[in-house]
Amino acid sequence: MLDLRRRQLITLLGGAVAAWPLAARAQQAAMPVVGFLRSTSLGDAARLVTAFRQGLKESGYVEGQNVTIEFRSAEDHADRLPALVADLIGRQAAVIVGNHNAALAAKAVTTTLPIVFATGFDPITGGLVASLNRPGGNVTGVSFLAAELGAKRLELLHQLAPKATTIAVLINPNSPDTEAERKEVQAAARTVGQELIIFDVSSDRDIETAFATFVQHGAGALLDGTGAFMFSHREPIVALAARHAIPAIYNLREFVAAGGLMSYAPSITDAYRQVGIYAGRILKGEKPADLPVMQSTKFEFVINLKTAKALGLEVPDRMLALADEVIE
Repeated sequence: MLDLRRRQLITLLGGAVAAWPLAARAQQAAMPVVGFLRSTSLGDAARLVTAFRQGLKESGYVEGQNVTIEFRSAEDHADRLPALVADLIGRQAAVIVGNHNAALAAKAVTTTLPIVFATGFDPITGGLVASLNRPGGNVTGVSFLAAELGAKRLELLHQLAPKATTIAVLINPNSPDTEAERKEVQAAARTVGQELIIFDVSSDRDIETAFATFVQHGAGALLDGTGAFMFSHREPIVALAARHAIPAIYNLREFVAAGGLMSYAPSITDAYRQVGIYAGRILKGEKPADLPVMQSTKFEFVINLKTAKALGLEVPDRMLALADEVIE
């Protein structure tokens, strides 16, 4: 009798365990699906995901309660993006959100599925929308125009390393705003009498060669350019700047968290929060064509005091007062 009861209990528990995933999947399928797509690693995007979830929540959507988020990453292999977009479409995503390259890939695959982007480039010249106020079609999003801050970054470099008259600049030639970034930095340098050594980089070998060139020409400071390539190569760039004792300013906080000296940039976390809000509004029935591209207006200045000390730099009190975050 005991064995019979044990078998009945096992059968009952087994049935419940088997039924639970089916019930959970059915509940999940009933929720709208948001595809979160990146051309770069998701491992680098934890803060952005948190901010995106916050934006969704502000629009009334909480992951696991009334919305499902499907995460996909091309891991810096752009040729994988179309298949990832197709996969999200196959999973009946109601909207796809992504960084610049991911959104471009999604736009190339579908003209009907809503797409919300977060980009540091000009979304018009970058091919995402025809107009900021009237984006039209199935694409809208948030622009934080990181490439337009070269002059401000040069100014901050001059404050921290005033003796540096030759400034090294890393630029990725494949970024949409490459020429605009190059011209802006050149114009800013001319106004203060600084000499620039601009080096185009698109591979690991290019980065090594660039730093060897900078050292050879006696560059006193470094301005790191914008874009996904720079972001995904931030660790070797920061390491080389440290090895050669070159004070550097970067375009994202993540560089400073990795040991870089300082960064001045739009708040990308705030941009992704706004992307989450737009995704929520689209889930409620609004159309991307009716949602103007938002311009992110929040900026972040971050300083790493440990790195400054290692470089023998004294950070002026006025710079510390301006900093949104000081890493010690």
